[in-house]
Amino acid sequence: MVHAENGTLAGVLEGKKQYQVPLYQRVYSWGKKQLEQMWSDVIELERSIARDPKSSHFIGSLVLASSPDFGAIGVNKFLVVDGQQRLTTLTLLLAALRDHLVDTGDHEGAHGIDAQYLINVFDRGKPLKVLPTQADRESYMAVLNRAPQAGGEDAIGEAYRYFRSRIAAADDPDDPHDLELLEAAVVGGLALVVVTAEPSDNAHRIFESLNNTGLRLTQSDLLKNYLFMRLGDRAEAVYDNIWLPLERSLDSESLELLFWLDLAQRDERAKQSDTYIGQQKRLEALETVEDIEAEVIRFAELGEVLATILEPKRESNREIRARLTRIKAWGSTTAYPIVMQILSSRASGLAGDDEAVRALTYLESYFVRRVVIGRATANLNRTLLQAVGAINGSDRIDLALREFLSRGRKYFATDQQIREAALAVPFYWQGRGPQKKLILQWLEEAYRPKEIIELDPARLTIEHVLPQTLSEPVREAFALGLDPDANVDYEHERIVHTIGNLTLSGYNSELSNRPFAEKRRMLEASGLAMNRRIAVEGAWGVRQIEQRGSELAEKIVELWPGPDESAAPSEPEPSQLRSQIAAILAEIPAGRWTSYGDVAIVAGTWAQPLAAIIARSPLVNAWRVLQAGGTISSGFRWSEPNRVDDPRDVLADEGLRFDAEGHADPDQFIGAEELAEAAGLDVDPEVIAVRRARRKGGGNNGNGGSLGDAKLAFFERVRDYGRANATSIGSWRQPRPHYEYEVAVGDSRGVVSLQVQTQKRTVTALFWIHDDKDLYSRLHERRVEIEIELGFTLEWDENPSRKATKLVASRPGNILDEQEVPDLVEWLVRTADAFARVLPKYF
Repeated sequence: MVHAENGTLAGVLEGKKQYQVPLYQRVYSWGKKQLEQMWSDVIELERSIARDPKSSHFIGSLVLASSPDFGAIGVNKFLVVDGQQRLTTLTLLLAALRDHLVDTGDHEGAHGIDAQYLINVFDRGKPLKVLPTQADRESYMAVLNRAPQAGGEDAIGEAYRYFRSRIAAADDPDDPHDLELLEAAVVGGLALVVVTAEPSDNAHRIFESLNNTGLRLTQSDLLKNYLFMRLGDRAEAVYDNIWLPLERSLDSESLELLFWLDLAQRDERAKQSDTYIGQQKRLEALETVEDIEAEVIRFAELGEVLATILEPKRESNREIRARLTRIKAWGSTTAYPIVMQILSSRASGLAGDDEAVRALTYLESYFVRRVVIGRATANLNRTLLQAVGAINGSDRIDLALREFLSRGRKYFATDQQIREAALAVPFYWQGRGPQKKLILQWLEEAYRPKEIIELDPARLTIEHVLPQTLSEPVREAFALGLDPDANVDYEHERIVHTIGNLTLSGYNSELSNRPFAEKRRMLEASGLAMNRRIAVEGAWGVRQIEQRGSELAEKIVELWPGPDESAAPSEPEPSQLRSQIAAILAEIPAGRWTSYGDVAIVAGTWAQPLAAIIARSPLVNAWRVLQAGGTISSGFRWSEPNRVDDPRDVLADEGLRFDAEGHADPDQFIGAEELAEAAGLDVDPEVIAVRRARRKGGGNNGNGGSLGDAKLAFFERVRDYGRANATSIGSWRQPRPHYEYEVAVGDSRGVVSLQVQTQKRTVTALFWIHDDKDLYSRLHERRVEIEIELGFTLEWDENPSRKATKLVASRPGNILDEQEVPDLVEWLVRTADAFARVLPKYF
């Protein structure tokens, strides 16, 4: 027998209780995808509660059984049969909120969370209210007990750091009640069904029956079944004449997208995960078979619109087809709800072709301008879903969309903001790599609108005209354009990634770090008009880069219309940069450290302003940000006015090791790549991988002092060995003090990347195919003969979420162990040479 009742997390956790996860349960395994969904649900619920305190959101069931040591005295103990992942995650979220309250001075609020929801504080031994399975207990207890080791690198630690990061970014210092609403959403707004088994029931058998579900139907399958169940005798005819053609034009995934887009046009809060429930609730109001059949016909008509979005060549109007092609190339499905609304308005006769073209142009302009000013993804999903309602039923969808995007905090950059950003924002670090490349490609097309680009855009890459690394010849030429007392490294760092210094090239590796005098000849012979314009310059320094940046800004202003500047913002813009830095710092695990430079790379700023923000703001984990060599900055100050303890002692308690000179262990360094991934920021991994050049005389680029030098020395040996022994690779460039070393194979569609990981003690050779899924498929079909010819097996990674794919070979190896280095060098060169010898033959 079982007993079921509706409940909330507060009802589950309050009182003298403990929920034990049995040994037969799997370890905690939620990853970023599940955490993001949970956080999204909580934040949406928080907003709903602000409007209606009775709002709730159902998150599933919690199945419990009495524990064998359930007693009448003391803490009541239960076994968690099902729902342990969800329960563990929510208590980690509450622990993260508690610790954020402690750090921001609200000790009373933090104690309330502890006593009510996390720890049985009034019982002997202070037992935790949730006790995970044995493998997770040490990590979980470190979090709940606020131990120095809290927030490690296992799944428990990653979830805790994820929520610390999101809470830090969401906390508005000007709103004293936002965290109270967040707590209310978690403990009172998330609804559960609590199923409790009788003591005589076998918990393990219950668990087996709950999880023996087989293959689950998709949401589109469920909705299809529901519709045809209600169609009765009309089901067969409707299926043959309406549904079957719809299924032929859209696959299952696209059908699910269609049903969600239909919901989103009615309710901006509609989640894709709740598509079936939302549609079923809406369709229940329909009473007759004729009403249901009309809905199927409407879905089929919308399906035609979606099919056109997914395949723009279906569109007959040339202007609309061009805009849809660009929006598809942009690669963001967040645009689809508003594009669906625009095309639906046109299909129903509420808008003409010209209005649709202008509305799609404003949408494209909104995307482009946000990237240029460095606001590529801030609140984008929510804004575009709200835009659907803003233009629905409008007499002029183009004007309505422009007005909506122009109001409030939506980052639709003005012309003046574009002009300023072109000279100051590191464009190379903004948004996704393909999107930056598309902007440069569209600018190139604007310079020559009647000509066809001779080079295949798929083979073009973004090139820095002034190199990222200052070799001596480049430094000398760059310094000639500066005042004698100017800081060459600072000026280089300030200007090198701005849009004025970036172009497109089909021979990036050949241009590489050459001085401008050599690059100029290659640019002059380029098939791209923008490169030939650069080649007219006699030198390339700050003046020329800023001049070209201003020219490109005017071109952007001309091509992409901006907001209606008469629509004044309805609310002030908060410090987006501070919130982003707070989110990044919250992801630094206990026992690890990073540098100001690496945090600056991820935040899209520079080390100097970053240090100033950290110094004046109470940010979690600020003490884990050190100088490039792993030393504590002399300017570091605690945000708490009365705190005087030595930050080195705090770091040591957390597990960080220091040498006799006060340098943090380079093996405990966490770089920009890991920080960006952990913080969930939309930063191009190829850009993150390009570290700053070593500062003059510093010998360090943020990799942790001697560790960066060790990587440089190792790859210099790889280069020297490759030059002497490789037979299929003709060019081995100068390496950098970085974890990665790229080698060209003579075909721009692929490149070999040799990588080292000192913490995991592995070396890896990867063959990257940057943007050609068809080529990857052809290689994969012949993988057996390829691996036979290579002489070793590969890991084939299609990487479906990105355009790049890769073939991977790796082996254990520690480059810091001199005895291992010769074998590792020889293995990497031999593997890279095999890639270059074998793979191009299959292209």
